[in-house]
Amino acid sequence: MKPTPVNIKNKRASFDYEFIDTYTAGIVLTGTEIKSIRLGKASLVDTYCYFVRGELWVKNMHIAEYFYGSYNNHTARRERKLLMSKKELRKLEDAGKNNGFTIVPVRLFINEKGLAKLVIALAKGKKQYDKRESLKEKDDRREMDRMFKR
Repeated sequence: MKPTPVNIKNKRASFDYEFIDTYTAGIVLTGTEIKSIRLGKASLVDTYCYFVRGELWVKNMHIAEYFYGSYNNHTARRERKLLMSKKELRKLEDAGKNNGFTIVPVRLFINEKGLAKLVIALAKGKKQYDKRESLKEKDDRREMDRMFKR
């Protein structure tokens, strides 16, 4: 039996932000956290990344407690360290210092080696009129798909 692939997305991020650049980072997890992620029990709603002494951390990422975990179970919303190369970290930290830019988690997945990876994006916040434009494009695409199905 082949396990279902884990692909958890932050749909709100693409609506609220315009992505400038994306990176893939590893995550430091405990044993019960990776088991919960493999079951698909994670959420990227309201998550963001920040720097502490040159290290990148993700905050507010919810990974549900593992059902079969005992006293070793993790806390659901703890801060987790992200693993990236020093060159990428320096580039992100310099870009993140600019006004209006933030680092947002976009997607959580498990790669072919069985490791949990987080796709993060350097993003710039959208204005209200940009969001309306995004909604209009989405509606137009949906309408075109409906017409082609008939």
